[in-house]
Amino acid sequence: MNPDTTPIRIAEPPDTAARPAVRAATPADAEAITRMRSEHVLSRPLTEEWVRRTTDELVPRLTPAGDARAFVIDAPDGTMAACALGLIAPVLPAPSYPHGLAARVHVVATHPDHRRRGYARAVVGALLDHLADTEEVTLFELHTSSQAAPLYREFGFAGSPALMRMTRHGRSTAAAGAQPDSTWVPPRQYADSLPRATAYVCLYVTDEDDQPLQLHSVYSPSHPWHMIGGALEFGERPWDGLLRECREETGMTAAGPPRLLATVYGQPRAQRPYSTLQLVFDGGRLTGAQIRGLTLNPHEHDEARVLPLAQWRALMPARDFVRLSAVAEARRTGVAAYVDTWGDA
Repeated sequence: MNPDTTPIRIAEPPDTAARPAVRAATPADAEAITRMRSEHVLSRPLTEEWVRRTTDELVPRLTPAGDARAFVIDAPDGTMAACALGLIAPVLPAPSYPHGLAARVHVVATHPDHRRRGYARAVVGALLDHLADTEEVTLFELHTSSQAAPLYREFGFAGSPALMRMTRHGRSTAAAGAQPDSTWVPPRQYADSLPRATAYVCLYVTDEDDQPLQLHSVYSPSHPWHMIGGALEFGERPWDGLLRECREETGMTAAGPPRLLATVYGQPRAQRPYSTLQLVFDGGRLTGAQIRGLTLNPHEHDEARVLPLAQWRALMPARDFVRLSAVAEARRTGVAAYVDTWGDA
């Protein structure tokens, strides 16, 4: 396994696999938003007379000069799948909301045929971003159900479902020097600000004489020999990922319990923009018969070889040998190794 060249098989998180197309609402969407509110938000649907009256009220408010902003997702048949509507109102300014603008998230609705796809999160996120960054709104309020409250807490709202509030500073407010009243940010926003890293798992295996076993790669001439292992898939625990990689690459089932031998870190590089973090586990000692019985995946490896540690130096790049030597020493001494120069020139 080599982080530089091993093909990464990472399943995308469900909420990013197919992002919905969100657009800003126009006055032409007023009736559809009204009907979404009537049918999926209010405890008693509006009469047709009230649908007309509410639509007529909303049309001018959805213009650039109005006080309403909304974002919607269209269904494939042209109907409305989801919407989020906010109403902007002036308030007395304060350090936390220097522009003196507040917004009430008034309607959030998803048609039952399109629920559990992240549509509500998408339209609410677009609405809050627009209000904070473009309209300079910094104080947000809403009331919701206890079932929906966790969604709004993800965005930074606090309080009971009867009245949830949030202070949020957009790009223009931050540029003007306003200081937020809290360092807390929504979990997704915080996660997006963190540096990315790719996690790998490796299995260090030797023969009965403690000679390391290495696999010969068919796809990586610059890193021809390496340990059993590969990249973790999304949501996979390290040991479970190692069991999968071991089966895929050798047909062997790794014997537990898990015992960590080394942690190997690599800085981002031009060929791989993310950091790499490798967890190397002890795979024990194999008999000659077990080694001969390994079934290699021909798309990844064409040979499994066992050699004394010193002889591996001439067959691999220096940094690969540093890693292998550190892991071998960790096995010998029982002290876990730490290597943070992986990928350094």
